[in-house]
Amino acid sequence: MATMLDVSLRAGVSKATVSRVLNGTGQVKESTRQQVFKAMEELGYRPNFLARSLANQTSNSIGLVVSTFDGFYFGRLLQQASRQTESHGKQLIVTDGHDIPEHEERAVQMLDDRQCDAIVLYTRFMREKTIMALIESIKTPLVVINRDVSLARDRCVFFEQQDAAFQAVDYLITQGHRDIACITVPIHTPTGKARLEGYRRALEKHGIPWDQARVKYGNAEMSLGYELCQALLADNVRFSALFACNDDMALGASKALYQAGLRIPQDVSLFGFDDAPSARWLEPGLSSVYLPIDNMITTAIDQAIKLAGGQPIEAIPPFTGTLVLRDSVMPGPYFQSSSSDSSS
Repeated sequence: MATMLDVSLRAGVSKATVSRVLNGTGQVKESTRQQVFKAMEELGYRPNFLARSLANQTSNSIGLVVSTFDGFYFGRLLQQASRQTESHGKQLIVTDGHDIPEHEERAVQMLDDRQCDAIVLYTRFMREKTIMALIESIKTPLVVINRDVSLARDRCVFFEQQDAAFQAVDYLITQGHRDIACITVPIHTPTGKARLEGYRRALEKHGIPWDQARVKYGNAEMSLGYELCQALLADNVRFSALFACNDDMALGASKALYQAGLRIPQDVSLFGFDDAPSARWLEPGLSSVYLPIDNMITTAIDQAIKLAGGQPIEAIPPFTGTLVLRDSVMPGPYFQSSSSDSSS
């Protein structure tokens, strides 16, 4: 088995430097840190943190792996995770998986080696097979957030993405909009697929044909929302409403509409997703879907604490979204008053 000395020799640094990198102490250049991690990977070295110093074999901590530290969404998640962990008298150890499954897997293993009492994993791309392998292979209890793991429902906390998108688009249709464009979040993620499927299901419910020209495939950035809305307009796509699968892209789209001389909501109604803090500051305020990330991470931490304590656990029902209706939507060209039969 590789030792810390082997790592130091391979990385070309002192053993003390390797120790500082592993323990996160002292000042180490980023390039040096990367050298050490590369050497560890090449040698297959996995340090067993705290094993010699913890007589009770526990660190009294909860590990959390997130996809990224960017954006308000993960800011809310981290803040609530810290509060909830502290309420149980434990410390939170957080690491970033860089939205790469292999990095997230290594991060989980690192937290396992640090002997966290339990680990919460937020992942967007990791395959269910890999998640199950982690649950079964590491000694630390693992709870997954943001993913429906069908073979371990008691270990996952997730949100009904498809149903929330369906509700938003269904609302637009009941408000008299049939020509509804859509800008997606990354379609290669389960979240992206689910939100687009919710859009499709709402159209099908009302007998509205799928029109590929009305769908633009985005990421999660405001700049691409702007560009894709411009593309819809340049392609002369007819739409009286636009459903953007996150608020940042909705805000980008709003600028493209403004520059094209189109008014929100008089000319185009606009609906977002996530209910970001910026949504209510758009003029007019952006209608959106509230995603209860605070309650989700609280539930995930509580479930992890139960697992760590050997308490019995049950599957957690999926969380649902709430439509937050503001002034960016108004009745469309097919709107019928409540006294009429809206299904005709």
